Amino acid sequence: MAEIKVPELAESITEGTIAQWVKKVGDRVEKGEFIVELETDKVNAEIISEEAGVLTQILAEEGDTVLVGQVIAVVEAGEGAAPAPAAEPTKPEAAPAPAAAQTTAAPAVVEETSNDRVVASPAARKLAREKGIDLSAISPVDPQGRVRVQDVAAHGTAPAAAAPVAAPVVTAGGPVVFTPAANSDRVTIEKMSRRRQTIAKRLLEVKQSTAMLTTFNEIDMTNIMALRKRKQDEFVKANDIKLGFMSFFTKAVVAALKKYPYVNAQIVGDEIHLNNFFDIGIAVSTEEGLVVPVVRDANSKNFAEIEKDIANLAKKARDKKLGLNDMAGGSFTITNGGVFGSLMSTPIMNGTQAGILGMHSIVNRPVAVNGEVQIRPMMYVALSYDHRIIDGKDSVGFLKTVKELIENPEDLLLNS
Repeated sequence: MAEIKVPELAESITEGTIAQWVKKVGDRVEKGEFIVELETDKVNAEIISEEAGVLTQILAEEGDTVLVGQVIAVVEAGEGAAPAPAAEPTKPEAAPAPAAAQTTAAPAVVEETSNDRVVASPAARKLAREKGIDLSAISPVDPQGRVRVQDVAAHGTAPAAAAPVAAPVVTAGGPVVFTPAANSDRVTIEKMSRRRQTIAKRLLEVKQSTAMLTTFNEIDMTNIMALRKRKQDEFVKANDIKLGFMSFFTKAVVAALKKYPYVNAQIVGDEIHLNNFFDIGIAVSTEEGLVVPVVRDANSKNFAEIEKDIANLAKKARDKKLGLNDMAGGSFTITNGGVFGSLMSTPIMNGTQAGILGMHSIVNRPVAVNGEVQIRPMMYVALSYDHRIIDGKDSVGFLKTVKELIENPEDLLLNS
């Protein structure tokens, strides 16, 4: 017999959420085979079986929070079929009320149809009891027929229940706010994923624990766009990857960080730690939220190496294959809201870093060039920084250096 336990993932990770079981009770499992996906606050981890056999018990349902070292399943060695799973434990029902009282009691929730128990997770059963929903009336999304809490939430309330009305909520000294009842068809409740909870928590921590300020500038993208157009075919032929804007901005950021080292620093207690390395985080949007994998030693890489690193990390992020090492230890971050059409924003710093550069949409605008009004492709850029260690002079100088290098991209070769 082999117990499947939540493995040690990293020093900072103590728990996770069962995202998906890829095997069910009774399935044959090979040694080293992926059987369950665990979602943590940083990455999704695939847990494997250390022994070949049959999966006989699943001790944690999808959506459950589990701790490192906790047993979540059991695999029995052998080729035979697994024994039938034990009946799922349920909470003890209350003792029946006297006959007179039963005439006014609410009807019990039906959880069995034709003497066959509906297969459902404990959380789904609990929510169904609270909402007064017959589990047999629910059409589960799961191809194996298991009713999950999401199915119950999507099903709605029992037909017999009266539709609740909006209830006034009065806050001390504040206005009366009318909020629709949680189980009405006017509100859809969606549980935050573990990653979304962590993103929310950390962004709030950054806002509350730093003196964050943002400064802006704008970049004329004419020269860099012309350079890319001239060199694109040659670059692709030589490197098998397209020349994008991110490699230029990464190289410009590294040059600016060398010139203004406090932007590449962090506060540790009452000390300022100036980083002598240039590991640049590149924000990547995924279905589960924003992640920031890191391009290591960007100062020592050429344009093609940076483009390939960014492409590989972005693919791993969207395929949920990022490892902890892919995201740990960045010294500065670049985020590009322009890919979604953002014209201007104030990005929030990443973790303990002291700065983040925000790129935005390229828009043709009239600008003054040598005393004449011309239409140029312009991009707003933003630097959010920790004002506790970065003065306004350094923040403005940093952003001005990035602007000058992007507007004169040939100069980046001298800083490589």
